[in-house]
Amino acid sequence: MQKKIKIIKDTIGVDNRGQIWTSWNKNNLKINFNHDKFTISKKRVFRGFHFDSKTWKLISCVYGKVFLFYFKIEKKKKYKINKITLSHKKNIKILIPPGFAIGYFSLMSNSVMHYKLSYKGEYIDSKKQGTIKWNDPRISVKYFKKKMILSKRDS
Repeated sequence: MQKKIKIIKDTIGVDNRGQIWTSWNKNNLKINFNHDKFTISKKRVFRGFHFDSKTWKLISCVYGKVFLFYFKIEKKKKYKINKITLSHKKNIKILIPPGFAIGYFSLMSNSVMHYKLSYKGEYIDSKKQGTIKWNDPRISVKYFKKKMILSKRDS
C-alpha cells in the first residue's frame, strides 16, 4: 500500500433515535488491522507528537471535537504541519501511514478518539515510539500557545 494520507468521509444515518455510521469496511481499505485503542480527553489536552516506523493508524473522533495535526518525519529545519478537524458531527476518518507523527488538541471535554492499528510483528507501544515535543523549534502551531494539559512524556 502506498504510504500517503487518506481522508475518508462516511455517510451518517440520522433519525429520531440518533445516529449510525460505519467505522471501517474491509472493502474500502485493504488493511489488516491488529487492534483498536480509544482515548478520552479533557478540553485543552494535547497528545503527541508520536510516531513509529511501521504502524498504520485509522483515526476518528467518536465524540467531541479535536484538531488533529500530522506531518512526515524527515530531517528538516521545519516540519510542514497539516491540520484537520475531527468531530462526531463530521464523521471524517484519516488514515495515517508509518513515518508520520500525529498529535491532537482537544477542543471539547470528553473528546473520544478511536484508533485502528495495523502493523507486522510486535506492536510498538508508547515507550518505544518516537516523540517530538510540542514546542520543538521545527514546529509552529498557534494552538500550542494556549494553556494545555500535557502528560510527562509530552511536556
